[in-house]
Amino acid sequence: MSTWRFDAIGTRWEIETVEPLEPERRARVEAVVAEFDATWSRFRDDSVVSRLAQSGGTVTTPANAVAMLDAYRELSAATAGAVNPLVGASLSALGYDASYSLSAGDPVGAPQDWPEVLTWDADRMSLASAALIDIGALGKGRLVDLVTTAVDDVEGALVVDAGGDMAVRGETRVGLEHPFDSTKAIGIATVRDQALCASATNRRAWGDGLHHVLDARTGIPVRTWAATWAFAPDAMHADAVATALFFDGGPALAGRWGVEWVRMSTNGIAERSPDAPVELFIGKS
Repeated sequence: MSTWRFDAIGTRWEIETVEPLEPERRARVEAVVAEFDATWSRFRDDSVVSRLAQSGGTVTTPANAVAMLDAYRELSAATAGAVNPLVGASLSALGYDASYSLSAGDPVGAPQDWPEVLTWDADRMSLASAALIDIGALGKGRLVDLVTTAVDDVEGALVVDAGGDMAVRGETRVGLEHPFDSTKAIGIATVRDQALCASATNRRAWGDGLHHVLDARTGIPVRTWAATWAFAPDAMHADAVATALFFDGGPALAGRWGVEWVRMSTNGIAERSPDAPVELFIGKS
């Protein structure tokens, strides 16, 4: 297998193919990533979401907005408002801001009436007032799907891996990293013609117990679950469920979407869906 490695959206990417990717296909990938970043990154001043954050307003609906925000509507309902695309200001308040200050202030909850503040259809996306959109609950998964589509015409096996969020054509085995010891795994997953996305509180962590998985209702990092993994036909839904699993409604949403999953609590207890393609090394309560 040949591996192309590059950095994008703050993540190390690897694309594995039987033969090296030609410059034309690499350029195709780079264009997809650049467009996505220019629209959705809250870490750059010139992005669409950063411009809207200043005072609100209306823009032509960006590519991928309808699919992602429709999924957010279901995510928010399933988690009783704990997942919310207007959580950007909550993350910034704790120091995970555009400048990566990592200097935490008081927690700030995200607007719970977000479907009234942020509206969209096939033509227009609008913010009724200043707010910072953050699509971190499923955005990287969506981009994995877009990159996979951009190279889907290559022959043979294919793996698109964005820092542990991956889409696989063919079969590969993946260790599920222990969230308290990155040299260990809590199990081995067999990923076959599907996506696997993971989330953990030891990733993008800083300060005194702060990390990127917040309860949007309070702006406070979650404490019950330490790591999640989700398996789905596409990476966006796997990524979304990996986020939802930090909250009570996650397993039910996974069931409705046909997503298999594993999660580990901060007490070291593992749970899984019945058909998750995983051999676990740790016990269940």
